[in-house]
Amino acid sequence: DIVDIKGHGAVQKGMPHKFYHGKTGRVYNVTPHAVGVIVNKRVRGRVIPKRINLRVEHVKHSACRQSFLERVEENEKRKKEGREKGIKVDTKRQPAQPRPGRLVRTKFHKPEILAPIPYEFIA
Repeated sequence: DIVDIKGHGAVQKGMPHKFYHGKTGRVYNVTPHAVGVIVNKRVRGRVIPKRINLRVEHVKHSACRQSFLERVEENEKRKKEGREKGIKVDTKRQPAQPRPGRLVRTKFHKPEILAPIPYEFIA
């Protein structure tokens, strides 16, 4: 599972170092009171997978994978419907498209002309 690391101040045992607060990692070991988490740490130019042990009070299940799993489920459903109808379904995500153009009418609202105020030097 993927978990978010968040140090809980009321529990000092098994607390993560301040570097790992807010990081996301993958659980590799579970004990009665703690979990082992693999977290990527950037050291100079390279990324090192670090294995840290934290108490369960300092981790929470991450929601980062939830939207992905929902999308996979929806895509599978759309593909199944497409196979039944015999059409190819595009499952790729589309970026936000530009909004459609529209016409601005000035019949009742005349345009207001703006001009800068001339600078006056007061001595």
